[in-house]
Amino acid sequence: MARTKLTTGRVREFACPPDKSQVFLWDSEAPGLAVRATAGAQAFVFQTNLHGKALRVTVGDVRAWTLEDARIEARRLQTLVDQGTDPRDEKRERIAAAEAKRVAAEAAKREAEEQQKYTLRALCDAYVNHLLAKGKDRSAASTRSVFKVHVFEAHPSIASLHARAVTPHQIAAIVRKAREKGKERTAGTLRSYLSAAFNAAKRAPFDSALPADLIAFRVEHNPVDAIPAIPVKAGNRTLSADELRAYLKAIGTELPDQALRLAVLAGGQRMAQLLRAKVSDYNAETATLRLWDAKGKRTTPREHLLPLAPKAAALVTGLVERAKACEKKRAEDDGRDPEFANLWLFSTHGRVPMTIETPGKRLVEIVTTLKGEPFDLRDIRRTCETMLAAMGISRDVRAQLLSHGISGVQATHYDRHSYTDEKRAALVAWEAKLEAVEKNEQAPSNVVSLRAQEG
Repeated sequence: MARTKLTTGRVREFACPPDKSQVFLWDSEAPGLAVRATAGAQAFVFQTNLHGKALRVTVGDVRAWTLEDARIEARRLQTLVDQGTDPRDEKRERIAAAEAKRVAAEAAKREAEEQQKYTLRALCDAYVNHLLAKGKDRSAASTRSVFKVHVFEAHPSIASLHARAVTPHQIAAIVRKAREKGKERTAGTLRSYLSAAFNAAKRAPFDSALPADLIAFRVEHNPVDAIPAIPVKAGNRTLSADELRAYLKAIGTELPDQALRLAVLAGGQRMAQLLRAKVSDYNAETATLRLWDAKGKRTTPREHLLPLAPKAAALVTGLVERAKACEKKRAEDDGRDPEFANLWLFSTHGRVPMTIETPGKRLVEIVTTLKGEPFDLRDIRRTCETMLAAMGISRDVRAQLLSHGISGVQATHYDRHSYTDEKRAALVAWEAKLEAVEKNEQAPSNVVSLRAQEG
C-alpha cells in the first residue's frame, strides 16, 4: 500500500479512472487516512485492522473536511482502535446521542410553546367559548366575568401556567382569595366554574360532544377535585306586603321597568328568560308567552309556556306593538319590508335583546329610593313563590309555573301533562293577589279548587 504525503492540491486533482469503480490515495502523515475517489465523488476514509479484521470508516466529503481536520479525525479513530473500541460503534452511539439531544430539544421547545399557548387562561377562554357554542350566552357571560376578575386579574402568574401543570394548592389560593374578600357565593361559583372547565378538558378526548380544541390541553387530572365545594347559602330575603306594594308603585313605564313588572305579574319569572323572548314567542289568541329555559345540564333549552292573566297579557301585547312599530320605522328608513318574527320584546334599539344588567340597575335605583332593606331579582322571585305557596298553589304547579326542579325520570320521560289550566288559574289568582296588595286589601280566596286537585 503505497503512501504519499497528501496536500490540498493532490486531493483536488485525485480522480477515479473511467475503468475503475474506486481508487485510494493513502496519506503518509496520518496512518490509515486516505482519499477515496469514485465516479464524481471524493471522500476521506480511515482504514485499519481491529481484532484481526479489516475496518474502514468514512470520515467525510473532501468538500466538507479540510485535510488537517481529516488527519485529526484519523488519529482520533486510531486511538479508539488502539483502545479496542470499534469506531463504528462509537459513531452510532454519537449519532444516537445527537438524535436524543435533538428530540429532547424539540420536546422542550414544544413544551415551551404549549406553556405559552395552553395556559389556564386559555382553558378558561376555551370553556367560555364552549358555553357560547351551546347557546348558553348568559352562563358564558357570567363565567367569563368571574374568570376575568378572580383568575386573570387576581392571579396573572397562575393564569399564565400550562393548564395541566396547575396544582390543587394554586387552585386553593385562587378560591381562598375570593373567599377572604367576603365573597362566599362568588368563591363557590368560581370553584364550580374552574372544575367544569378542567372536567371538560379531561373528558374531551373521549366525549364527542365536547370541542376537539380542549384535547390539546392534555388535561388528565382535575386539580379542583381536592378543593372542598363551598355550600351556597340559601337566600331567605322576602318582601313584606308593604315592601312589595312600595316596589310595584315605584316601577315606572320605561322598558326596563316593564321587564321588572312583567317578571312579577308572571309569577316571579327569571329575568334572563324574559329578556330572550321574541314577538314570535307570544300567542295573542291564547295569551300565552313562550320562554326558553336553558338552565342546568340541558343540551337544548326547555320550552316553558306561560298562559298569562289579563294584566300580564296586556303588558306583553303592548310590548309586541312597540316592537313592531320600531321595526316599521327602521324598515322605512332602510327602504325594506318590515320583518316581525325575530323581533325582541325587550330591546332598546331593536337589534339586540336587553341585557339583564339594565333592569338590574333599574332595580337598584328603586331599592335606593325606597331606603329600606336591600333586595335583588332573586329576592323578588323568592317573594313571588313564597306568596304563591301561601295562596295554596301546589309545589308541582309552582315548579311548572316557575320552571325549576323539573328533572328526573318522571318529568323527563313520563309526565307529559302541560299544566296549562293549572298555571293559568294560578296566574289569574296571583294577579288578584297583587291587586289586593297594591290596594292594601285582603285578596279573595280563589284557589281552593287548586288545593282540592292535590287530594
